[in-house]
Amino acid sequence: MSTKKTGTDGEQFAKKFLLEKGYTVLFENWRHKRSEIDIIEKKKDICVFVEVKTRKNNHYGTPETFVDDKKMEKRNEAAEAFLLLYPHFKELRFDIISITYNSNNTPEIAHFIDAFYFY
Repeated sequence: MSTKKTGTDGEQFAKKFLLEKGYTVLFENWRHKRSEIDIIEKKKDICVFVEVKTRKNNHYGTPETFVDDKKMEKRNEAAEAFLLLYPHFKELRFDIISITYNSNNTPEIAHFIDAFYFY
């Protein structure tokens, strides 16, 4: 499986997971300049920016460890631009969905709520 396909499959799996948890999808792959937010959803009155990280295995670390300071800074910039376009959201948060494929090629998911903060 190619890296791009792994990422795309992971995003679809994450979207399904979040929909089952009662979230409403607003946007997928929302772009601002050179930054992209994988999924923007809402639950109740909270706007949730979701970063999806998918890996075929954990040989080099768990997927969520690949969300570094630079990536968080880019997501903050994109979130700020999003909120200028959609100012009715009063509350927001950043989540990470971490997906790793086990030895049976079955995806295992971890949801990190409030993984990092808007500044």
